[in-house]
Amino acid sequence: MEPDLHELLRSLRVWDPAVTELPPFDPATAPGDPLPLFTRWFADAVAARQSEPHTVTLATADAEGWPDARIVMLHGADADGWSFATHADSHKGRQLAARPYAALVFYWPVLGRQVRIRGPVTVAPAEEARADLRARSAGALAAALTGRQSAPLSSPEELARASEAAWEQAEREPDAPVPSWTLYRLRPDAVEFFQGDARRRHVRLGYRRTEEGWRTQLLWP
Repeated sequence: MEPDLHELLRSLRVWDPAVTELPPFDPATAPGDPLPLFTRWFADAVAARQSEPHTVTLATADAEGWPDARIVMLHGADADGWSFATHADSHKGRQLAARPYAALVFYWPVLGRQVRIRGPVTVAPAEEARADLRARSAGALAAALTGRQSAPLSSPEELARASEAAWEQAEREPDAPVPSWTLYRLRPDAVEFFQGDARRRHVRLGYRRTEEGWRTQLLWP
């Protein structure tokens, strides 16, 4: 018997107190730049044992304007922007080449928090992409060497053969180059911090970049 989707949905809770703590957030104490607040919230998520807090939804659009989204890993965040990486010839790589603008969404349910970021995307220098890949695990290198991300796959056996060869190369050549591996940076024009509240009086603080610097604005939940 197939499960009843609507019954399952009605059985679920949002921010169950057994597993979620909703900390207070006073936007009056927020810094003038969103990066320090993001760093603080990220550290809070790690301390709260949020599973994989560095995973983030990346939203892009293709040349025709059709939206797309997937989960990627955050590779860093600094004054130059929030960084992630992929193959330049993947779907998202081609979409970013056609429309170099994207959005990121972090969701940390253990604290009832999310962070939304959007802005233009640029390609980091090739040497930085190589350093980024070298800093990752052998498995990450093997996956990058396997390549052909998002291309049609004829069979699981074809993937197994290509992956096995890539693993052997990664172990033999830990500095093996992957020319298509690209490090991207999203330099935000807008950042929003959302803190959930048990009485649904959620706190939303938006940052918007202007010529004079960042401006903040409270938003209705």
